[in-house]
Amino acid sequence: MVSRSIERAENTHLRAWGRLATIAIALILLLPVHGIWRLLQLRSPWPRRFLQFAGKTAGADVTVVGMPIKRDVLYIANHVSWLDILVLAGKTGSAFVAKADMAPWPVIGWLATLNNSVYVAREQRLDVHAQALAMKTALETSQPLTLFPEGTTGDGHALLHFRSSLVASVTPPPQGISIQPVAIDYGECAGEIAWVGDEPVGRNALRVMSRARRLPVTLHFLEPLDHADFTHRKAIVAHSREAIARTLFGA
Repeated sequence: MVSRSIERAENTHLRAWGRLATIAIALILLLPVHGIWRLLQLRSPWPRRFLQFAGKTAGADVTVVGMPIKRDVLYIANHVSWLDILVLAGKTGSAFVAKADMAPWPVIGWLATLNNSVYVAREQRLDVHAQALAMKTALETSQPLTLFPEGTTGDGHALLHFRSSLVASVTPPPQGISIQPVAIDYGECAGEIAWVGDEPVGRNALRVMSRARRLPVTLHFLEPLDHADFTHRKAIVAHSREAIARTLFGA
């Protein structure tokens, strides 16, 4: 019995490290191709393709429900796992609004920068104007931009409070920019992969990558907000939270 448990544990770790190695090899192979596109001053499709491949390799099978706006859009989404970034960027090419302390993270921070993330220091109120300018500049590139207004990851069974402070940067939305709520649904697997508490990112990644079963994920692209009705940040986050909660939990 003990030997079987040890064998299962070894197989679990081999599965996780095998997936991580596959992702690392893909990254090494794609970097020169991405560099060529950048040298030619072309918009590179490779960050999106890599993130899509990484999500698939990590076990995520993504289904899209609804009609995502493909450009000039701010997505407002719930946040459960670092996988959210892989599955959403893989399907839409979205960049993300991320905490400033993520920028120096090994590999993850570099990949986030490669995908044009907007870094914000949420605790420094004096930087609000600079953050607003950075978000508006990012939106003007036409690449979708995603904001997680919970500010951190939840347990997948309920939504945390949606913070309205960052939404102030795009209130009212710039001309031609849409705001679309997105519900990221891991179904009954949400609690298994959620990144909550003080769990180190490496331990969570190993736990997620070691799963034997595939992970079904549904991206629900909900009805975009009407500019005329949602010009105040608190109204925007309240409407978005209600629409996401109704989709995920029926409430």
